Amino acid sequence: MAIPQSFLQELLNRVDVVEVVGKYVQLKKGGANFMGLCPFHGEKSPSFSVSPTKQFFHCFGCGKNGNAIGFLMEHTGMTFIEAVKDLAQQVGMQVPEEQQSPEDRARAAAAKAKQDSLTDVLEKAGASYREHLKTSQRAIAYLKGRGLSGQIAKRFGLGYAPEGWRSLASVFPEYDNPLLAESGLVIVNEEDDKRYDRFRDRIMFPIRNIKGECIGFGGRVIGDGTPKYLNSPETPVFHKGRELYGLYEAREALHSAGYVLVTEGYMDVVALAQLGFANAVATLGTACTPDHVQKLFRFTDSVVFSFDGDGAGRRAARKALDGALPYATDVRSIKFLFLPAEHDPDSYVREFGQDAFAEQIKQAMPLSRFLIEAASADCDLHTAEGRARLSSQARPLWQLLPEGALKQQLLAELAQLIQLETAGLERLWGQQAASDQRFAPAASPAAAAPTRQAAPPPEYAGYASSSAPAKSWPRKFDKGSGNSRWRRTAPPPNTGPRTLPASRADHAARLLLGNMALWETLASEDQAMLCELPMPHGMLFAWMEAQFHEHGPLGWSALKAEMQGQLFAEQAERWMAQHALGAGDDPTPPDIHEARQELRGLLNLLLIDRLKQLETEALTQAQSGKDPEALKRYESLYRRRLELSAQSRSVASD
Repeated sequence: MAIPQSFLQELLNRVDVVEVVGKYVQLKKGGANFMGLCPFHGEKSPSFSVSPTKQFFHCFGCGKNGNAIGFLMEHTGMTFIEAVKDLAQQVGMQVPEEQQSPEDRARAAAAKAKQDSLTDVLEKAGASYREHLKTSQRAIAYLKGRGLSGQIAKRFGLGYAPEGWRSLASVFPEYDNPLLAESGLVIVNEEDDKRYDRFRDRIMFPIRNIKGECIGFGGRVIGDGTPKYLNSPETPVFHKGRELYGLYEAREALHSAGYVLVTEGYMDVVALAQLGFANAVATLGTACTPDHVQKLFRFTDSVVFSFDGDGAGRRAARKALDGALPYATDVRSIKFLFLPAEHDPDSYVREFGQDAFAEQIKQAMPLSRFLIEAASADCDLHTAEGRARLSSQARPLWQLLPEGALKQQLLAELAQLIQLETAGLERLWGQQAASDQRFAPAASPAAAAPTRQAAPPPEYAGYASSSAPAKSWPRKFDKGSGNSRWRRTAPPPNTGPRTLPASRADHAARLLLGNMALWETLASEDQAMLCELPMPHGMLFAWMEAQFHEHGPLGWSALKAEMQGQLFAEQAERWMAQHALGAGDDPTPPDIHEARQELRGLLNLLLIDRLKQLETEALTQAQSGKDPEALKRYESLYRRRLELSAQSRSVASD
């Protein structure tokens, strides 16, 4: 979906960043700006500034900055498109959808109206459940017995679904309204069309999306009934494989704690929040999926999965490993916490205390160690057969990892366990992968025409260019050379550093356009900085981020087609064309590590430039005497710039 630059500019002119940020952060007037405690990292004195004149927020402690769109993306986890639509709705603007036909727009409007109707119904039911909780001594006694206070119950909107088959009929006079069945609140017997409440005599946990809207419920039986937990069914607004319980309530705690703790149940989340760990979330009665992991990494760069130490917990952790591996970049941390079989997080904290549980989290098993442990299951490493089995079980896990230092280090560790040279193991796995592909069932004609590019061959892993050859880079004997040289023909487009664009921003754009997968390796601060660059670069990077969230890493040809009509399209094509001309005669294959290293160096230099600008502003404010904290900000910015300069020199010397 292409949103015109003119619309985005008009939207940002209409919204007030102070009002947008003020919904989530308590702000106080401080000179020309508003100040508050940063929602992105823990702090005791305010270093988070919002400028009403510049319509810009900036934290002098952690470096986060941006406009109203960027704040919603960073704080609420919305995608670019979601943030734009949310702000547009607040000011009564209609987001243009130029690429959609009238029929598509009508269908989208109908779907949006249906979603709004369903959330309204669910919100109304949730309010009824909360009222019933106030009058049910049995439900109140159960929650108190679990150690929950009224304050924490209110924060999570806990309620009670009373006994009786049609209690919701008192809330919805039109009990046969199709929305009640479609929202999952009412079950309809297909044989006799009789209707009854899905949730009866249960503690009710409302499930909220990142906007805080109720999209479903989880119900916990009070007595000995079955099932113990009952979830809403799949609906147009609720998908168990994508949503996480407690994520909306945990947003601020995620930033202050620096990590998210993924648990197995609703009660774990609520109880941990009561006990000082408000950064916990839970999957909704299903295994952790890649969609869950991707959503979590929109809020934090560190995830800790917590499981029981029994067999069921290990199996759940194994599924979480599969979902997490594709997102285990070098700038992220993924750990697995296994508690003793007799404990869940709630009981462990109550018995041993917060500090003991925090230490358990700190000592949690890194993803690299758990991958090796999972791959080594049932393998006798004292025999050749056992080591061969390890190789077979490790390959599909290792191949899920994105390119980077972690993947290369794990290759070396696994090679040592299998007793092969690292290069030999990589070659063996490459041959096996090629064999798997060669003998895979033929795709149907419909599947043979994907809307997105096919994956590149192993030797170009990570370089998702749709113009890259489907087979390995061919060689041809050059008979006319006279010296029997082999030469390469039809080399793939080179995304490595070859020519010097006009500016650092041009150079960074070319690297990311040629290899969009690099976007996933960037820290959130890097992404925000790129999106806040002046036109055309900032708008290009914001657009790329939206494309990445919606479609994943696209190749240059696919990006080129999608960006037609955007204001930055012409410049982007020129940058890529200049690169192609400079690389046409270069026979060296692209190197993912070289591209990543060069991008890191560019980002450091861009950030250094930005810090210099902020230093000048802080020094000016300090000299004016109007801002007593300005000198401290200047010193902090100066120290950070020196550190980055040292890192840049280190990268340049490697």
